Amino acid sequence: MNVNRRRFLRRSVHAALGGASLYSGLGTLRLVEAATRASGAVLPDYKALVCVFLYGGNDSFNTVVPHDNTHYGTYSATRPAMALDQAAVAAQSLMPQATQMGLPGGPPSDGGSYGLHPSMPELRALFNAQHASVVANVGTLIGPLTQAQYQNHTHPVPPQLFSHDDQSNFWQTSRPDDANASGWAGRIADLLYDANPTQQLPMTISLSGQNLFQRGSSIDQYVMGAYGVDSIAYLNEYQNQLGADTFNALMAQGTQAHMFERAYADATRRAIATYELLQQVLNPLPTWTSPFPNSYLGAQLRQVANLINVRGPGGLDMRRQIFFVAQGGYDTHDDQLATQTGLLADLSASLDAFYKATEQMGIASEVTTFTASDFGRTLSTNGDGTDHGWGGHHFVLGGAVRGGRFFGQMPSLLQNGNPDDAGYGQIIPTTGVDQYAATLARWFGVDNSGLNTIFPNLGEYATADLGFFAP
Repeated sequence: MNVNRRRFLRRSVHAALGGASLYSGLGTLRLVEAATRASGAVLPDYKALVCVFLYGGNDSFNTVVPHDNTHYGTYSATRPAMALDQAAVAAQSLMPQATQMGLPGGPPSDGGSYGLHPSMPELRALFNAQHASVVANVGTLIGPLTQAQYQNHTHPVPPQLFSHDDQSNFWQTSRPDDANASGWAGRIADLLYDANPTQQLPMTISLSGQNLFQRGSSIDQYVMGAYGVDSIAYLNEYQNQLGADTFNALMAQGTQAHMFERAYADATRRAIATYELLQQVLNPLPTWTSPFPNSYLGAQLRQVANLINVRGPGGLDMRRQIFFVAQGGYDTHDDQLATQTGLLADLSASLDAFYKATEQMGIASEVTTFTASDFGRTLSTNGDGTDHGWGGHHFVLGGAVRGGRFFGQMPSLLQNGNPDDAGYGQIIPTTGVDQYAATLARWFGVDNSGLNTIFPNLGEYATADLGFFAP
């Protein structure tokens, strides 16, 4: 399907008339939206993106760790109180594929040998089986940035660097130059609206509350619980028929006099219809041969797998879906070694169970999971923790990923004289969120025109596609 800039802008016309979502219930604006939407072809295949957001800022320097003597020596000298045991990291050694002629990705760019945190054996196995890859030193940028440009203030940088709220927002919008931007997943969903044939459910679904990542101009995310479908319990209370009848009468179409009352009633009716649909199609739940961890993240990813399982005709009838799940606790200013061990163990086991669920469904190549976070942590330490950093390493996994490879530039781990250090051990990213997100969006079905519309700063980079999908 060739989706171009004109169709994207037509879909956003109603934003200038009030910024309401297609699912907001404002009937007049929805009519404007319907009138301006160009017809588009339904995509014949299925694809899903699953964002796993690590809130607080994961310390990727203790997640992907060197174990060869040279690089480990530098790493351990830079953070002596935080350095993981060399032998324990070597036991989780990553075995990257050789560079393919003319294609990016391969062994780490610095020539080192790396392993994962000792609590991540499942993700290590996925990497070595070529189902997952590492994307090095990703962060919020307005364009490529050198240490000299940063120090001399000769190139724009994202505002409020090292702030949790701001940087997690910029990761989710990819627009640090625009504080009012919608999320990049939301913009993809705006652009590919016609991809899903029935529109029973928004393309974007969150299992972890409202987020900026999935907020679009024409549509917004549907939020549901990690442990089941949320419903209006009031309507099912015992001996409450009169109350339920009164509530339904107030929500009935055409009975509200005021525009905002109609909007609220419309949104409520659609919420009820949606959770009733989900309760129907999700019953019975599938049995997954690889159990998910008994954790909040595990529950979220299990629910994503449940939803993907009913993606087809007779169920939700979806061609494109974008999911958001999250795990908190990564703001490790102290007690990091113990805290991160538990978090990464949960992350590794949850990602592994989810990947195996996609294999069980026979669609591993149609689902791509990726990590994101507020920022990386500082390469320097503050005793038994780390502080807010900037660039960090991330994982992409799925059957379509060119797995078992490192993409991007590994930063220096030097404590002093580090050419990648913005100051205080805060590492300047060498891969922008725009590049990371655009590579995912291209695989998802966005064409070149759409990419430039969704990511207007993409032209600042020499490489718009990081190459972690097969060409």
